[in-house]
Amino acid sequence: MKRKPRIPPSPLPQRQGVDPVRVKLPQEGPWATVRGYLVERLSGAGVGVVDGMFDAGEVVGVDGRAVAPEAAYVPGMFVWFHRELPAEVPVPFTLDVVYRDEHLVVADKPHFLATTPRGSHVTETALARLRRELGIPALGAAHRLDRLTAGLVLFTVRPEDRGAYQSLFRDKLVRKEYEAVAPYDPGLELPRTVRSRIVKERGVLAAYEVDGEPNAVSRVELVERRKEYGIARYRLLPATGQTHQLRVHMNRLGVPILGDPLYPDVADPVPAGDFRRPLQLLARAMEFTDPVTGVEHRLRSTRTLEAWSSYDDWDDQDGQ
Repeated sequence: MKRKPRIPPSPLPQRQGVDPVRVKLPQEGPWATVRGYLVERLSGAGVGVVDGMFDAGEVVGVDGRAVAPEAAYVPGMFVWFHRELPAEVPVPFTLDVVYRDEHLVVADKPHFLATTPRGSHVTETALARLRRELGIPALGAAHRLDRLTAGLVLFTVRPEDRGAYQSLFRDKLVRKEYEAVAPYDPGLELPRTVRSRIVKERGVLAAYEVDGEPNAVSRVELVERRKEYGIARYRLLPATGQTHQLRVHMNRLGVPILGDPLYPDVADPVPAGDFRRPLQLLARAMEFTDPVTGVEHRLRSTRTLEAWSSYDDWDDQDGQ
C-alpha cells in the first residue's frame, strides 16, 4: 500500500482560534515563482493583497521563514499564511460545554453559530470559540451541525483521535435525537418513518427530493401539542445524515419547522446581526460508545426551543 505523504506541521500559530491557510504547490504548472502561483490561486483577493502579504513577510515556508516573492516555484512545496479575517457580528449566545475529557469536548451550540470556519463565518464559530476559551489549539470537529440548528456537537482534543470519532458518524454508530417545533396537523398520522432520496447541490441553498433509492431516513414522533397556538413539539430520530434531512422531511409532511428560511420557500437573507426567530430545531441528545475509551456516552442538551417555551416572544417580528 502506498503511503500518503506526510504533511508538515504548521510553522505559524493560530489567530483567534483560526488555523493559517496551508497551500501545496501543484506538481505541474506554468508558474515560475511562488508569487505567480498565489496570484492565480487567490485571484479573488487581488494582486495587491498577495503582494502585501509577501511585502509583510506573511507567506512562510516549512521552516517558518518568509518566502520571497521572487522565490522559484518548487513542485510540492508547502507555504502558509493567514488571510485577513472578515469583520463578524458576535453571536450573543453562550456556547456551553456539557462533557469534557482528555479525548473529547461536547458542546451545546446555540442557534446562529457555525460549527467550523467557512465563508463569512470564521472567528464566530464554535470551533474557534472553543479553541480560544478552552486553550486547546488542536481541537477539531468530528462532525458538523447546521449554523441555524442548536444543540450537541462533538469535538476531538487530539488530532490522532479524530479519525476514530469521525468514523462513528460515518458508520452511523451515533444515536441522535432532535427536537423541533412545527405546526400541528390533526390529519398527520404519527409516529411514522419518512424515507426519500435527497440531493443537495453545491451553491444551491435548499436541498430537494428526487426519485430513486432512499438515502435519507427519519422517524418523526409527536411529543405534545399546544392548541392555542396550533403548534406541536416533535421528536426526530434520523437514521442517516443527509444535509437538511430533517428540515426536508418535516416540510414533506406538511409541517415545516418554525423559523426555517429555506423550507418550504427560500426567504430573503436577513441582515447580519439579526438573531430573531431562530430555526426551532435542536440536536437534543447523542448516545455512542467511545471508540477510544469504551465508555458509553449519553449526553443531552439543556437548551429549550423558544417557540415552545415562549411562543409570543419568538413570534414577535419586532422583538430584539
